[in-house]
Amino acid sequence: MFSFTANPWWRRWFGSRSEKSAAIYLRRLGLRILEHNFSCDLGEIDIIALDGETVVFVEVRSTETNDPKRPALSVDQQKQQRLTRLALFYLKSRNLLGHSARIDVLAVSWPASQTEPVIEHYPSAFEATDRFQMFS
Repeated sequence: MFSFTANPWWRRWFGSRSEKSAAIYLRRLGLRILEHNFSCDLGEIDIIALDGETVVFVEVRSTETNDPKRPALSVDQQKQQRLTRLALFYLKSRNLLGHSARIDVLAVSWPASQTEPVIEHYPSAFEATDRFQMFS
C-alpha cells in the first residue's frame, strides 16, 4: 500500500495540487489572492487573500478519502493558536492591523472516482485563540 509518510515528495506534490485547487476556488468566489505559502519563523500560511476589505488567512487541508470533513477536523487547538499568531504577525508586518481579518479552512478531498476535488469551505472557521482573541 502507498504511504504518504514514506513518500514526502508525493505529500508535497499532493499538498501543492490541493492548494492550487483551493486558490482557483477562492478566485471563483471573488477573493483576490495576495500570497501563497507565506512563511516566517512562526510557520506558514497556505494562502492569504482579500475578500473586499477583509484579509483572509486560509489553511488548506487535503485528503484522498471521500470524507470532506476529515481534513478540517485536523485543525486542532494547537494549529489554531499557530495560525492566529501567524495572522497577527502578518497584519503587524504589513501595517494592516486596522483591517478586519478572518481565518478560513478549506478542506480539499480527492475521491478516487473523480477528476476534480470536492472542496468544503469553512469561513471564519474559528475564533482567534490564546492571548490574541482581541484580534478577531
